[in-house]
Amino acid sequence: MKLLILGGTVFLGRHIVEAALTREHEITLFNRGQHNPDLFPNVEKLRGDRNTDLSALEGRHWDAAIDTSGFVPRVVKASAQALAQSVRHYTFISSISVFADFTKPAIDENSPLAKLADERVEEVTNETYGALKALCEQAAEKAMPGRVLVVRPGLIVGPDDPTDRFTYWPYRVSQGGEMLVPGRPDQQIQFIDVRDLAKWIVRMVEEGKTGAYNATGPDYKLTMGKFLEECKAATGSDARFTWVGDSFVPEDEANFQPWAPDEYIGFSTVNCSKAFAAGLTFRSPGETARDTLSWKTASPSSNEMCSGLKPQQEKALLAKWHQHSSQ
Repeated sequence: MKLLILGGTVFLGRHIVEAALTREHEITLFNRGQHNPDLFPNVEKLRGDRNTDLSALEGRHWDAAIDTSGFVPRVVKASAQALAQSVRHYTFISSISVFADFTKPAIDENSPLAKLADERVEEVTNETYGALKALCEQAAEKAMPGRVLVVRPGLIVGPDDPTDRFTYWPYRVSQGGEMLVPGRPDQQIQFIDVRDLAKWIVRMVEEGKTGAYNATGPDYKLTMGKFLEECKAATGSDARFTWVGDSFVPEDEANFQPWAPDEYIGFSTVNCSKAFAAGLTFRSPGETARDTLSWKTASPSSNEMCSGLKPQQEKALLAKWHQHSSQ
C-alpha cells in the first residue's frame, strides 16, 4: 500500500512508520521537519505546515493516510478535506481522553464524549485536550464519511517515549532500595506498548477498518503491584515498595501514570474488547519495562527523568510517610 503519514517522526508516529516499512508499504511523510528530520532517510518526505500550507499534498494520491499529529479540529478538518479525493481511507489517532466521565469504570466506545463550552477554543491544555480530540474525530468523519478509523489509545509506553511517564517506573525500580509508590498493590492499571499499538494500527489500515476503537491494555487485569514486580524481575532489582495510599502524595509532586486514584477508576478500566476482537495483542509488561529501560539507558538523557519523583522529593516524602505512620 501507498501510505501517507501526517507526522511520523515522534514516538507513535515513528513506530507506525517502522511497522509499515516492515510490511513493505510505500511511505510518504508530511511534516515540518522539526523533529528527527534525519529519521528514515529512504522514505519520501514532503515538507509543509498543516496549520497553514498543505500545498505539498496537491496532485498526489495514496491508498490511505494516518494522522498522528492532529490536535485542533480546524486543522484536522483542513487536512481531511484536502485529502478526501486523494486517499480512500483516513486513520485519526485520538485518545481515551475524549470521554467525559472517568469516575465510572468500563468506558466503551459509546460512552459520552467531552465537550467544550466554546468550540472555537484551540489552545491545547490538560482541560481542553480531550474535548478537542473528540471534535477532531468528528471533523475527520465529516470530511470523509464512512472512511475514517479512529484509534483511541490509553497511555502509550515503551522505547522513544519523550514523556518518561512509564519510563520512570522501571528506571526507579532498577535503582533499588526503598521506593515510594502511590495507591495500593491491587489497583488496576492500563497502558499499551507503542510497538504493539503501531503494528495493530497498520494491520487495521490494511484491512480498511473504520469506526472508533479504544486501544489500551493488556487484555487481562494488570495491577500496579504485579507491574512493579515484573519491573523488579526484569531489572534484577532489590527494590522495596512502600505503598502510601491514594491521597498522601500531593497532586503537584509528580505524574504517577499509569496509576490513577480510585476516584478516576475510568482511566484504568477502559473497555477495549472491540479492539481485542479486531486482533490487538500485547507483549508482557516485563518485556516492555526491560526494553524501555535499555532504550533510556542508551539515550543522551539517561540520567534525567521528566516524570515521577526526583530523588530528594522521594526521600522527603518517605520520611514524611514514616513519621505519619508512626503517630
